[in-house]
Amino acid sequence: MDIFELFGEFSYFGIFLVLIGVNASPILMPPSWIVLTSFYLLDPTLNIVLLAAVGATGATIGRFFLKKISGLFRKFVGEEQKSNLDIIGDYLNKKKYGYLLASFLFGATPLPSNILFITYGLMRAKSVGIYVGFWFGRTISYIIMIYFGNAVLTPFLEIFEDRLTGILLIDGVGIGLIVLFACINWTVLITQRKIKFVKPKIWRL
Repeated sequence: MDIFELFGEFSYFGIFLVLIGVNASPILMPPSWIVLTSFYLLDPTLNIVLLAAVGATGATIGRFFLKKISGLFRKFVGEEQKSNLDIIGDYLNKKKYGYLLASFLFGATPLPSNILFITYGLMRAKSVGIYVGFWFGRTISYIIMIYFGNAVLTPFLEIFEDRLTGILLIDGVGIGLIVLFACINWTVLITQRKIKFVKPKIWRL
């Protein structure tokens, strides 16, 4: 609460800085919607639409940094998984709005987006649509989550009385999904519409 009060004194700019920091970190950070909802519950005079837009902007910038950092670890990825990630990247590049739609659909849900941008980083994805789609998706989802703040946040915190446990659980699921995503044989899935997995050797260590 001290952190919320400290940055809350700077109004939207303080919230913007917090969202950048939260989203630049790959793990051990609460979902952004919880942060924004907490700020709103602390100061109900904040405009929900403006708060959501500011939050989405901070989140998008933070995820941009996360994507860049994740790209540095591509050299540790096994050749088979690296080739596999390139295939899905080429597939999305061929689609006119591939990255935009993928980012929008993911951003429009309350799911932690670190999974998406770590994968984008490993793929070395380059498209403005990544950030445009994510920003619009996050803005919409933030408006909904903030508006229904009490109804959504209170049950969530009751389930995870120990907030660290909840964050670790979410991060664990996220890491598992990244590994699963990297192990799918995308060539077979795209060309034959069949699910096949490659060897689960992710890192060249």
